[in-house]
Amino acid sequence: MTIHWCGTGLSALPGLRRLIEEGKDVQVWNRSEDKARAAVGDLTNRITAFTQEALAKAVAEGDIVVSMLPGDWHVPLAEMCLEKKAHFVSSSYISPEMHALDGAAREAGLRFVNEVGLDPGLDHLMAHWLVADYRASAAYAPDNTVSFLSYCGGVPKEANAFRYKFSWSPLGVLKALKSPSVSIKSFTELRIARPWDALTRYDAPLPQPESFEVYPNRDSLLFMADYGFSPTWKVKDFVRGTLRLNGWAEAWKDVFAEVEALEGKPEADERLAEMSAEFWDKHSYAEGEADRVVLCVDFKAETEGKPIYHKTWVMDAWGDARGSAMARLVSQTVAMAVEAVLAHEVPAGVSAAPSDPRLVQRWLEATYTTAQHLMVVDHLA
Repeated sequence: MTIHWCGTGLSALPGLRRLIEEGKDVQVWNRSEDKARAAVGDLTNRITAFTQEALAKAVAEGDIVVSMLPGDWHVPLAEMCLEKKAHFVSSSYISPEMHALDGAAREAGLRFVNEVGLDPGLDHLMAHWLVADYRASAAYAPDNTVSFLSYCGGVPKEANAFRYKFSWSPLGVLKALKSPSVSIKSFTELRIARPWDALTRYDAPLPQPESFEVYPNRDSLLFMADYGFSPTWKVKDFVRGTLRLNGWAEAWKDVFAEVEALEGKPEADERLAEMSAEFWDKHSYAEGEADRVVLCVDFKAETEGKPIYHKTWVMDAWGDARGSAMARLVSQTVAMAVEAVLAHEVPAGVSAAPSDPRLVQRWLEATYTTAQHLMVVDHLA
């Protein structure tokens, strides 16, 4: 069973290198063969220039295709896997088009695992852990009021005036600023057209408490059932969102204004591409510069307004000699998903990060070696 790892960008390397070092049968594919050789050529000669046609010829039944390519490649490669009877792994969100492949993949006994990076990925594992822990606790009761918060962000370890730095193309960040979100705030569905319309403060329970600016992203409500929330629970707050350094909104106010002014204009895409190039030139990480990732996933249950269960998974990681924090956390989780597919530990069909308690525990325990700080805070202890 060959692992066809497609893409050797910065976020792919630690997990890819680990699989090769462990002796797994890995074929590396990248659009630039020279860049791939610079990244992993010290470990393997099995490096091939990526084209969909060349990959399709090489994939055999039972192989695994890992897509660390841009998002528009995931569905075409997954469809190719259906034809070849191969498995598929990606760190990206499950799109409607990917979800549509679930029935065919399940019928064929193929595992199409997605959302197994950092966010989405590790945040899902923490959410599954918290909900299972709450359900097993003495505090659990069906009529409790519950709240869930999940905030994640990649930020510079050393703050700068822009309050941000880019580890890959800024275009994705700029496009995300145009995306609406749906969440629950104070028992009410909250729909926001732009992130800057819903900025709030979050006090992260780090070893040295620190406050951040946060905002909801995407449709948080889609994840309630996945996380094991009962339809009858009284949900006060439920939000999955993005975390930024304090001062980010002020530093980016001109960016917000321009993104909003471009809405609906024919030159919008061209201008966003120009802005992306400018930001990459001015605000990308220098070689060896440390990034930082903060992830907090929080679950609270109350009765009559009094907290009876309240725990938070808290992670703080930064770049070091092993590479950037973002790359380690994304790609190492992808590598664990590949190993789970090899061991037939995930079900057939299209799925996200696992809820199986054994995998959740194992993957989170492995993350302790990747993050500098990772712990569960019990606020009521």
